[in-house]
Amino acid sequence: MANVSPPMPDYSARILGYMLFVGIIVTGIVLEHFDKRLVWLVPVAMLWPHLLYFGMRYWQVHGNLQIRQRVLYFDCLVTGFILNLLQFSVTPSLAILIMLYFSLIIVGGLTAFFVGNLALLAGLTVSSLTMGLSLAPMTPPLLTLACILLAALFICVSAHYIHLQSRALMLAKTEIQMQREQSIALSHKLAKYLSPQVWQSIFTGERDVKLETQRKKLTVFFSDIKGFTELSEEIQAESLTDLLNTYFNEMAQIALKFGGTIDKFVGDSIMIFFGDPTSRGSKEDSLACVSMAIEMRKRMKVLRQKWRSTGVRAPLEVRMGVSTGFCTVGNFGSENRMDYTIIGKEVNLASRLESLAEPGEILVGFETFSLIKDMILCRDKGEIVVKGFNKPVPIYSVVDFRRDMGRNQSFLEQEAEGFAMYMDSSKIGEEDRQRIQQSLEKALEKLRDVT
Repeated sequence: MANVSPPMPDYSARILGYMLFVGIIVTGIVLEHFDKRLVWLVPVAMLWPHLLYFGMRYWQVHGNLQIRQRVLYFDCLVTGFILNLLQFSVTPSLAILIMLYFSLIIVGGLTAFFVGNLALLAGLTVSSLTMGLSLAPMTPPLLTLACILLAALFICVSAHYIHLQSRALMLAKTEIQMQREQSIALSHKLAKYLSPQVWQSIFTGERDVKLETQRKKLTVFFSDIKGFTELSEEIQAESLTDLLNTYFNEMAQIALKFGGTIDKFVGDSIMIFFGDPTSRGSKEDSLACVSMAIEMRKRMKVLRQKWRSTGVRAPLEVRMGVSTGFCTVGNFGSENRMDYTIIGKEVNLASRLESLAEPGEILVGFETFSLIKDMILCRDKGEIVVKGFNKPVPIYSVVDFRRDMGRNQSFLEQEAEGFAMYMDSSKIGEEDRQRIQQSLEKALEKLRDVT
């Protein structure tokens, strides 16, 4: 970051101010406008800034803003006595006040200006009561000129320091803005290695990046592609990579749509969980997870048609497993390298259900079933024995949303050699409806001609 020029140090500013004050006193004495006995002010004014500086360093308070302001207020108090000693000579008094007020506003703004005036008034009052009050004759023109030049010099030197600081601050602001933009760009790049919910919780300060875990009730999802291993032996690695990335991208978008936290991609497998870092309750989390699985299954029908048009003839199907229960979730690993993930028997159960599922099937455990059964129709698939569970685990196969069953069914699909159809009537707009009807009528005529 660019070095920001500091304002003129108090030590230098005070030396400058008092030296200019000495110049006013000496000029006034030489011109016989001031009493020669005021010459004692010259050594005092020359020594005072140095004594004050070393005293503040000795007491280690030279960097304290409150102390700086209080010292300036003391200067205001002393100025009240000095103005009385100068018999309120107009031009010298104005020059001294200009330098004093300029310093007050720079150091403390309007508040310091107000308090400084109170201290000045106190000095004037005490000096008038103790020494009396008298007014000097008209200021000689040469002294007036000297006062104007000395006050202007103080203002110009102070303004020069302010200009340097302002320019440095502008450069620093520009550099900070550039660094901020770079940091935002970098954070968005790094965010692609984390689930959006995790990234958001870290960058908003809700979650600390340290090794810690907690027990929470989560819904865990596993999926993999049936037939992917065989396909990897038939097509080139580049084509396989494109296919896999397309699949992951489509599935990730669906997962994020339903609020899932994407844990990892391993080979052709996906692990997702619901309930952390944000949760809408166990029932809503389970329903969101299974709803996501249903949409993924539907989306695979579209992807199969796309892949078939590119020469992929293998009937790739997704099998999925879902389980709900308490898991340990958080950061695992070392202080230098950690992963945000989950462990627990429910994770093992979801993985086992995924491996037992038929192509295109979604298997869920009993607790998940009990939470979603009002909204989603499931078939009883019996019981299985899973390591870590004392009793056999009932499992269920997800059919579809109850609202989409029977005459209300919006989703239709049919695949055969030379034919593939996927239709979700709930997503077809009015503009497309007529065009689709015409296409289906033409297809029906073709089928009749063949027969």
